[in-house]
Amino acid sequence: MIVKTLVKKNAYYDSVTLMIITNDIKKLDGVEEVLVGMGTEHNISLAKDLGLFTKELEDVTANDLIISMKVKDEGVFSEAVSKVEELLSAKQEEEESEEVKPQSIDSAMDANPDANLVLISVPGQFAAREARKALMGDRHVHLFSDNVTIEEELELKKLAHERGLLVMGPDCGTAIINGVALAFANVVTKGPIGIVAASGTGAQETSTIIAKNGSGITQLIGTGGRDLKESIGGIMMIDGIKALAEDPDTKVILLVSKPPAESVARKVLEVAKDTGKPVVVHFIGGTAELVSEYGLVFSESLEDAALKAVALSKGEAPKDAPEFSIPEEKVKEIVEKETKGMKPEQKYIRGLYSGGTLCDEAMLFMTREFGGVYSNAPLSPEFKLEDSLKSKEHTVIDLGEDEFTVGRPHPMIDSTLRSERIIAEAKDPEVAVILLDVVLGYGSNPDPAGSLLDAIKKAKKEADADGRYLSIVASVCGTEEDPQPLSEQVAKLESAGVVVMPSNIQAVRMAMKIAKRG
Repeated sequence: MIVKTLVKKNAYYDSVTLMIITNDIKKLDGVEEVLVGMGTEHNISLAKDLGLFTKELEDVTANDLIISMKVKDEGVFSEAVSKVEELLSAKQEEEESEEVKPQSIDSAMDANPDANLVLISVPGQFAAREARKALMGDRHVHLFSDNVTIEEELELKKLAHERGLLVMGPDCGTAIINGVALAFANVVTKGPIGIVAASGTGAQETSTIIAKNGSGITQLIGTGGRDLKESIGGIMMIDGIKALAEDPDTKVILLVSKPPAESVARKVLEVAKDTGKPVVVHFIGGTAELVSEYGLVFSESLEDAALKAVALSKGEAPKDAPEFSIPEEKVKEIVEKETKGMKPEQKYIRGLYSGGTLCDEAMLFMTREFGGVYSNAPLSPEFKLEDSLKSKEHTVIDLGEDEFTVGRPHPMIDSTLRSERIIAEAKDPEVAVILLDVVLGYGSNPDPAGSLLDAIKKAKKEADADGRYLSIVASVCGTEEDPQPLSEQVAKLESAGVVVMPSNIQAVRMAMKIAKRG
């Protein structure tokens, strides 16, 4: 095998297009590894990790296209490069053949004068400028872009509040407004529950569980994950609560957030108390005492929050969700099967998450059980990994963090990094369980489970060759009506020997039981 690189200077292509091309080229005979991407710092680091770094990459910039491969010989490389160029050309022709589209926020608003919401997904350094234009044009903003500074976020949210508008974001992964799914969102039924979420996958997990349990939602308002930080003050969550309080179709309000600042949580809960509607609260790491102080309904997990909201929407008293929704005997059976071939030194869990809030939920419950969990985005600073690419002991990684998404698609779209990490974790003889989330819906990979199968099979095979059994546990967040039907995705994972649980928290609990040998 040889490693060859071609650099095309000042040739920009979007990261999703390059991800698709990379996956296509990987399937060619004689190609062992490939990276087609822009010359960002992250992609250069990735090239080094994949053994694809050559001297041609020493002076590339983020505006340069890099094509780097490990191939059988020069002939295979030439053929593969020709295929890359063919695919890029086809993409360009496809774009040119489409109807003329607005080239700016201003021209888009002029062309659609009745539209009252603008969805923005541009590189972070330009996002605040474009959002400001939309707000000044009296449009609500769904800001999908990440890598926006906290100072810019505060400025935009203050401006929106003054003008009676919403800024959902930055880094707002999910919203459903008047039945229209924005960014990563699932197909859920209309119903009486309104959600305000400072969390993308938290919103997806709760909304899909609500749908699967016979209820539905009015609106799902995302705020971006930093809204309840001290520096932002919960501006958009408070405005979202007030909007749902005034909505006659919303009978129950559900609040979801990553760990909030306590002072901000109190401001939010005070507003929620005054709505006159039942309010279920799931603030990761929050306490029942704090929520009960304001007369609201506390929930311990995302699943618990969704089930309590459903109960209230049906006029029933909310009850705590059970540890597992499957019989206890079935739980014991799974644990016995998964631990039977493990060696004594296999004791650690490695969580590889595409969803930030699902990742936080896993860390919270694992920390309660094990005393601490290492991460690139830990709950406590002392458990911050020195190198996000190197796990230690119990580790849970959020692959959707900014450090992994600069210059490349979100892991819900592109499974490349997670697939590589699954294989890497399987080589550690102390790993007992790899824990995964698989998130369905609009915007996600068209076959998220299928995109992980090769890595899952390879990981299990490598462990088996070393005389170890590797357990892989997953949850699938989605509905049967999603573009990737839930049952089909579950079946694919189970065909590869994955234990699939009906919610993230149940997957976490199962992983912990397996790691502890029941």
